[in-house]
Amino acid sequence: MNDLRRIIWLASFPKSGNTWVRVLLANYFMPKSKAPDINSLSQFTTGDIRKDFFDRALGRPYSASTMEEWAKVRQKALRLIAASKPNHHFVKTHCQTLRMFDIDIIPPEVTAAAVYVMRNPFDLTPSFARHQSADIDTTIERMSSEMNIMATNTGMYEPLGRWDDHVEAWTTAPGLPLYVIRYEDMIASPGKVISGLLEKFMKVKVDRPKLAYAVKQASFKSLQKQEKELGFAEKPAEMKSFFTKGKAGSWREDLTPAQVGRIREEFRGTLEKWYPEMLDETKEFAAGA
Repeated sequence: MNDLRRIIWLASFPKSGNTWVRVLLANYFMPKSKAPDINSLSQFTTGDIRKDFFDRALGRPYSASTMEEWAKVRQKALRLIAASKPNHHFVKTHCQTLRMFDIDIIPPEVTAAAVYVMRNPFDLTPSFARHQSADIDTTIERMSSEMNIMATNTGMYEPLGRWDDHVEAWTTAPGLPLYVIRYEDMIASPGKVISGLLEKFMKVKVDRPKLAYAVKQASFKSLQKQEKELGFAEKPAEMKSFFTKGKAGSWREDLTPAQVGRIREEFRGTLEKWYPEMLDETKEFAAGA
């Protein structure tokens, strides 16, 4: 049997920079004449909720009324996705690494490695709220709930769980070759971050002119321009725009002291591990509640 451990997961909690990383890598690896815009990223990579793969896995148009149905079809769909390219390739996911109904949501038998894109929960919360068309307090509740699940009306599910559990599950998955990217580090120096991914993790010698081109094409200004001119197929229908701010530290304008305090309390352990530099400032901000 062919080895299907070909998927390199591009994993993240929603609104953590996954699309940005995909655009950067697409513009680096693909010829300029074939580099995709934001609506044709599937030329370079794909996602684990591609309905056409689920249709093929089921043998008819896919729909599911329960998560158990979805999980069972997902296993077949992921094998088709893994086999869709002869070598290692990137697949986007927002799912947490867990077992449901005695099924691995991220199956080892199709997994080669993972890149995990992380964003601090203070900036993530307002962005995720816009993504879900929800208010900030409701969004904090969702990000703090083990039952946090995104779903479509066709029965496509993305079990997220708590933000801290999502981070912990991916970054401590046993035996998984993993590279972690922080959104904030991408903001500060995208070329440096992607260079590290290519050289240290993928063992690819970096072509500096190609990397500079990719960084320019994937700039937030460029992404906003494309969305304005072309729209963005992955944007939820209720969401005004997908590429909104693209900066670190906007939580100071978007959150109240009480909300900052609640996020600190919920996720303190993970913040201490991955964002220790934010603890003092957010503590001082929250004290104004």
